[in-house]
Amino acid sequence: MEPLFEELRAKAAGCRQRIVLPESCEPRTMRAADRLVADGVCDIILIGDRGAIAAKAAELGLTHLDGCTVVNPADAEAMEPYAELLYELRKSKGMTLDEARKKAQDPLYLGCLLIKHGDADGQVAGAANTTGNVLRAAFQVLKTAPGIKVVSGAFIMILPEGVPYGERGIMVMADCAVLPNPNAEELAQIAVSAERTARDLAGIDPKVAMLSFSTKGSARHENVDKVVEATRLAREMNPDMKIDGELQADAALVPSVGASKAPGSEIAGHANVLVFPDLGVGNIAYKLVQRLGGATAVGPVLQGLAAPVNDLSRGCNEEDIYKTVILTCNQAIAGQRH
Repeated sequence: MEPLFEELRAKAAGCRQRIVLPESCEPRTMRAADRLVADGVCDIILIGDRGAIAAKAAELGLTHLDGCTVVNPADAEAMEPYAELLYELRKSKGMTLDEARKKAQDPLYLGCLLIKHGDADGQVAGAANTTGNVLRAAFQVLKTAPGIKVVSGAFIMILPEGVPYGERGIMVMADCAVLPNPNAEELAQIAVSAERTARDLAGIDPKVAMLSFSTKGSARHENVDKVVEATRLAREMNPDMKIDGELQADAALVPSVGASKAPGSEIAGHANVLVFPDLGVGNIAYKLVQRLGGATAVGPVLQGLAAPVNDLSRGCNEEDIYKTVILTCNQAIAGQRH
C-alpha cells in the first residue's frame, strides 16, 4: 500500500468512524469489510438481513463480519425514526409519510439517513449501484456543505517516483467526475472543495491553479473569462487560499515556464491542485496522466456534500473499496474538525 494510504489508515484507526456499506451481500464489498474490521480501520455498518449476510459470509469464508453492526430495513419499528426524518426533509417536495417509509427501506437512502440521524459518519456504495442512484440519495438526504452548492469529484494522483511535480509526488485534480460544464460560481466552489480535499486527504499544502488555454490574458475568450471570474470568486470564498489563474498547464507546473508567463505568481510553476474548466478537460487529463504518465489515480473522492458519501465504479475490486472506505473515514474526521 502506498505511503499516503498507510498514513490515512493509521489516522482512521486512531479515530474510528462508523461507515455504512449498503451493498451488504456484494462479494467484493464483503471481502473489503472483513479486512477493514480485521485491520481495525473503522466500525462497519451493513444494511440487510443478518441471516443472509451471515450465510454469504460463510460461503465466502469470511470470519470477521460478526463484528459489524447490521441494520435491517425490513424491521418496520426500527425504520420509523428514519422514515419520519426523511418525511421532514422531503415533505416540502411533496413526499408523504407512507412514501418516506417505503423510500427509507432503500439501502442507499437508509445509509444516508443513518448519517443524518447521527448514527453513522459516512457511506461507500456503487459496486452494485449506478453513480446516479448513489448521488441522488446523498443529495436528497444530506445535501451540500455550507457555502457549497455543487458536488464534484477529485482524484488524488500519486505520481511515479522521480516526477518533479506536486508535493511528495502527490497532486489533486478536479472536477474529473461529476459536473459537465460549471459556471464561474460553480467552478469557484469546486476550487474551494479541491483545496480542502488536498489538505484533508492528500496531506499537502494546497497551491491551486485554475487552468485554461490562456495564461494571464494571453488569449481572449468567454471560456477564459469564466476561469478568471471563478478565481476571483474562490478568493472571496476563502481569502486564505493559495490560488491563481488563469494559467496554462505548463505555466502551473513548470517553474521556468511559470516565471516567464506569470512572473510574480506564488502558484505558477508550483501548483499541486489543478482545477479544470470543465468535466471534459478534467476527465481526459487525469486519464492521460494515469495511463501515459504511469500515475496512480485514487478516487473519485466526492467533495461538497455535507457528510462523506463516496461512489465506487461497478468495475471496482476489493482493494478499491478498502481504500475508498479509508478515504471516507478521513473525510469524516476532517469534517468533525471544521
